[in-house]
Amino acid sequence: MRNFSYRLLAGLTVTSIAATAAGAQLLGGGGIGGVQLPPVDLRAGEAPVVGPVLGPVLNQRINSGQAQEVIRPTLNSVAGLPDAIAEAGPATLSEIRKMRLRELIRANRRELESDGRGQPVRRGVLIVINPDPSSLQQALRAGFRIAADDRIEELGMRSVTLAVPRGDSAPDALRKLAKVAPALQADFDHVYEPAGGSLSPLAAAALASSSGSASGRRIGMIDGGVASHPSMSGAGIEQRGFAGKAAATGHGTAVASLIVGKQGPFNGAAQGANLLVADVYGGNQAAGSASTIVKALAWLSAKGPAVINISLVGPSNKMVGRAIEIVRQRGQTVVAAVGNDGPAAPPQYPASYPGVIAVTGVDARGRALAEAGRAGHLDFAAPGADMAAASPGSGYAKVRGTSFAAPLVTSRIAVTGSARALVAEARPGRGKVGRGVVCSTCRTDPKAVRVK
Repeated sequence: MRNFSYRLLAGLTVTSIAATAAGAQLLGGGGIGGVQLPPVDLRAGEAPVVGPVLGPVLNQRINSGQAQEVIRPTLNSVAGLPDAIAEAGPATLSEIRKMRLRELIRANRRELESDGRGQPVRRGVLIVINPDPSSLQQALRAGFRIAADDRIEELGMRSVTLAVPRGDSAPDALRKLAKVAPALQADFDHVYEPAGGSLSPLAAAALASSSGSASGRRIGMIDGGVASHPSMSGAGIEQRGFAGKAAATGHGTAVASLIVGKQGPFNGAAQGANLLVADVYGGNQAAGSASTIVKALAWLSAKGPAVINISLVGPSNKMVGRAIEIVRQRGQTVVAAVGNDGPAAPPQYPASYPGVIAVTGVDARGRALAEAGRAGHLDFAAPGADMAAASPGSGYAKVRGTSFAAPLVTSRIAVTGSARALVAEARPGRGKVGRGVVCSTCRTDPKAVRVK
């Protein structure tokens, strides 16, 4: 039986053929919007089965370009899911999520594998937190090898990366490690995704750098790199790469602009703040791992921001959870997006960790986004659709997703001084909005900045 992702891509190809005269070229080793397809053996009039949930939606509601962005997001858009997909219901969103993660693993086989539940993890390694010497020796005797040994002084943590025994998958190795060294706090090195938009690098985009004066208020963000943009030309921005050299991305640029941007009718929600950007991707969509995120948290925590924005989503991870607990114990607030995979998807992290401010998005009418994910708890909502944000270069893009609601809540916490202060300004919304909608006037209408 063909891999589900291949069958879906092939089905989209057939749909594209029916819709355009040029579509016949797609079956000859081409692809949909840059997605390379495997050889497909199709008889005339036969479209591969894509399942009872996705089939009608993909065949009737979106074009091939939109399908590409749903399956494998690119930096060309931070517009989020097409309305037809976002409003197609929890079952469709859940199936799309599985499809997207499978495609991410397939496209990065040398770097990623599945954790056995469909979540992407770094291939061939496990991470262990603060190991005791005896247990570590037990692991080494069982065939594990120390690939890296990091002492994260800023958080008082030690992280050991273990290469798994030859021939073992990461899931097999984790089970083996639990038997031979049960005292070790071990986990996968999970890979986290942006909660809306994408993280492909823009080679021609220059990184934003500090050129203005900041008020002294510091805000941290963990994301992709931030590109230079006129709206942030006067902002105080410091960037550091944790997966190689920092690389400008559309997602990071949009998030940053919603915090510190200012140009004409476009206004970020915390203008004048000093923005600290931790790039955990370095332009590589297969990066963004738990171990990298923890190093970014350590750097940011040491810099002393009152609040840290994380518009990324993934599964619960022991190392990330412990790092966030330490950061919170120091009095620093962490804000995270709940994701865009719908209410049928598993709870997303870091939004679901205790004490993290979990944020969803609303549209211009105050309605909770249909595609908003879920977390273990929900604190606030903020504008996350029908709005503009900066795109690398000099223009703006229409954005959609909880990724873009989170930085507005982050900004308001930085300005007011605490999450508790936001309760008083929260307003009722429609649907699941936690304690209410904040920063409702922070949305910039796309027409105001000439976004079509």
